[in-house]
Formats: sequence, structure tokens, C-alpha cells
Amino acid sequence: MDETKTILLVDDEEDILEFLSYNLKKEGYIVYTAKNGKIAIQKAKEHLPHLIILDVMMPEMDGIETCVELRKIAELKDSLIIFLTARSEDYSQIAGLDAGADDYISKPIKPKVFTSKIKAILRRYKTSKNGMFEEENKNHLIDLGEIIIDKEKYVVYKNNIIIELPRKEFEIILLLSSRPNKVFTREEIYNKIWGESVIVGDRTIDVHFSKLRDLLGIDNIKTVKGVGYKFESK
Repeated sequence: MDETKTILLVDDEEDILEFLSYNLKKEGYIVYTAKNGKIAIQKAKEHLPHLIILDVMMPEMDGIETCVELRKIAELKDSLIIFLTARSEDYSQIAGLDAGADDYISKPIKPKVFTSKIKAILRRYKTSKNGMFEEENKNHLIDLGEIIIDKEKYVVYKNNIIIELPRKEFEIILLLSSRPNKVFTREEIYNKIWGESVIVGDRTIDVHFSKLRDLLGIDNIKTVKGVGYKFESK
């Protein structure tokens, strides 16, 4: 039987904390709460939650800053982080992804929709490190020439220099490299990386691919217009 998932919920508004906590606890999750980023970091270190839900707009230390600090903590490398945001601008979404977040949820949101999305997100928890593509890639390392992927350490080497990718970018390059030159459709990528129950827009996936290209500094990741993406071996 799977272990009970723990969630750290961070928001400066007491009514939102109570409302979301109530709905998450009804689903059987263990829920911890924090009213600001500094307290959130302390509680995250203490409880090592499976999932951290961060409000973007908070006093003292906002959600973006908090996410950056959380991603520096080695013990939390497998924790998923998603943002709660009432803002629809691309800025919040892109800044959150750049800070190391795995996803975001827009407010306001209905309780059933919220808990359904949390369930879908937590199903991805086991995909961290070397679980997601274990059957497809039996070897410890994937050698792509100047790029080497270490599935156990969850890092990428470029010309023997370590590049630590955010979770989503690592999962994307791992997926593409599992079958070099194969074109993965957007639907395949959505289902493999986000799961069939999670709905993400084209803008989200484009942001992740753009960031991945910038971090790796290679031109092997190709866009096949109107279809999807591939890793082109040379």
C-alpha cells in the first residue's frame, strides 16, 4: 500500500489555508501549513513533504523567492512544488517554472477540481530520480556524445561538466533521449511528463523546451512544426 502523502500548504491568507487544508485532509493527505516563505522553508526541512503548494503573492518572501530557496535544499530534491496564483499573466507562470516549480494552479478553483489536480500531480511523485523511464533505459548512463545523462544522480553532464536541470527539464531530455530521432508528439509528451489527468497549455511546454535548450546549449533538440519535438542524434 502506498504511503500517505504529505503536503505543505503555504499562503498568507488564513481562510485559504483552512479551506484548502480541509479539502486535502478529506482526501486522506497529511497537511502542514505555513503563512509565509520563511516558515515554509523551516517546515519543509522538518517534514520533507511530497508536495509543496505555494501562493505566489506573499509578504516578506514571495512564492518565487521561496521556491528558489527550497530548490537549494538537497533533502527536498524529490519534492514537487506547484504555485497557486490568481494572476493570469505569463509572468507568474514563466517565473514560477524558471524558479524550479513543477506546475501551477490558477485561483479561484473549485474544491473537486483542486483535489483532482493534486491527485494527478502526486501520481508523478514516483517518477522522480530513476523511476520514470526505468524500463526503457536499463543502463545507469545514457551517452549522447557531448551530453551524458545520469539517471541515478538525476543530472546531465555536458563535456564532463555537471548541469543540474529542474525536474521537468530533466524528464523531458530523458524522454527524448530514450529514442533519439523519434518525434514525440505533444500529446505523448503531456502524458509522459504531466500525466493524462493534468491539463497544461502549449505555452507551458514551450517554456520548458526553451529553458532546456538554454541550459544545455545544444541544437539537438528540434521542433517538428505542428507535431512535437525530437532529440536529433548527430
